Amino acid sequence: MLFSSLTFLYYFLPAVLILYFLVPDRGKNLVLLLASLLFYGWGEPKYVALMLLTITLFYLCGLALSRWPEWKRAFLVLSVVLGAALLGVFKYADFAVTTLNGILGSKIPLLRLALPVGISFYTFQCISYAADVYRGDAKPQRNFISFGAYVSMFPQLIAGPIVRYVDVAPALDNRRHSREEAALGLRRFLVGLGKKILLANQLGALTESYRASTEKTVLFAWLYAAAFALQIYFDFSGYSDMAIGLGRILGFRFPENFDYPYCSRSITEFWRRWHMSLGTWFRDYVYIPLGGSRVSRIKWVRNILVVWMLTGLWHGASWNFVLWGLLFAALLLLEKAVPGLKKLPGAFGSVYVVFVVMLSFVLFNADSLSQAGRDFMSLFGLAGLPGANGESWYFFRSNLVLLTVSALGATPWPRRLYEKVSKSPVFTVLEPISLMLLLLVCTAYLVDGSFNPFLYFRF
Repeated sequence: MLFSSLTFLYYFLPAVLILYFLVPDRGKNLVLLLASLLFYGWGEPKYVALMLLTITLFYLCGLALSRWPEWKRAFLVLSVVLGAALLGVFKYADFAVTTLNGILGSKIPLLRLALPVGISFYTFQCISYAADVYRGDAKPQRNFISFGAYVSMFPQLIAGPIVRYVDVAPALDNRRHSREEAALGLRRFLVGLGKKILLANQLGALTESYRASTEKTVLFAWLYAAAFALQIYFDFSGYSDMAIGLGRILGFRFPENFDYPYCSRSITEFWRRWHMSLGTWFRDYVYIPLGGSRVSRIKWVRNILVVWMLTGLWHGASWNFVLWGLLFAALLLLEKAVPGLKKLPGAFGSVYVVFVVMLSFVLFNADSLSQAGRDFMSLFGLAGLPGANGESWYFFRSNLVLLTVSALGATPWPRRLYEKVSKSPVFTVLEPISLMLLLLVCTAYLVDGSFNPFLYFRF
């Protein structure tokens, strides 16, 4: 079930919220757990058992870490192995078998298991929970229902942000609700919905047009690169906005996940602003435990390469994701070696970041390395096609306003405009009307059956 679906917006969410606020506080976590399991099992009921298995295993590991401290290292290793094993079987087994078959010429059959939705997110949350209990940063959750609500929480189950247990532990046991918080959460949710449906979906239609074209001219290739870079930003940041907004309605404060990354002036800064919850997860649970930067130069380079190879693999089980991660590892190492790259003046730094990230997402979105190669050839005029033709000029003219609005929307300018307008006395009347109109427009797009994918389902 997608947030950007009529079923969720007009059936599931209203019913859950009504029930959630009707029950007493002691019953809210149970409502949240049951609603989350229903949400998770809507498209693939068989994987509810996997979710419950994961919840049970890590719940028991947390208790064991506290009950037998002399064995806590063993229990931590066990929990990490269990999480990695579940993730490995469902997400990486076929990739490993395909690679092995290619190297050895063998014919080992593939498992062909469907990827459980959100497994990367909730597995990482469970591993961080075990690590925090091991380090003494968090006390084990002794209430199974509360722990299950944390792991399966539907607002951020599918696409994050990755919420660490320590960040929501107090709210799991005692949280406050108010009309003001609910109103702020609803506004954040609707803004995210608008970003997803009105921008990301329309940009996605352009990228699909490029894929369907038989003449991928230079102009069309660059339109595709720009459109996909903006699509994935609005798709993912829009979903994060919706998750953060829903969390606030329910009494939780989820971490921010995006901070205008395309305004960065270095790749290092970009990764401090893009998918921030994933970056901090890898920093705290992989990079620092490996020694971080407080090791020899060779080991430090190793740490960077390990983190970014895992970052690539986290996004998908194929070699283009591995190379995508290693590309950013190389760029980050280059910026460390050449400090001037992190201090490019104004527009030069922004152009450098946008150009590099656009190219990286071409690799990211390819179905294979060969397709990525063809896309890069088209970008740089090496595909034997003209720079432009009637088709590419048509898509350029048709999508120029969309691309311009999206590019401006990826900057802080709309927020600054909102802050100025919000000081007007009539704003208290205009804002709810504007949000209602936004919901109606989004609903109209959904009723019309418009293009409505969600990129991070595959991660």
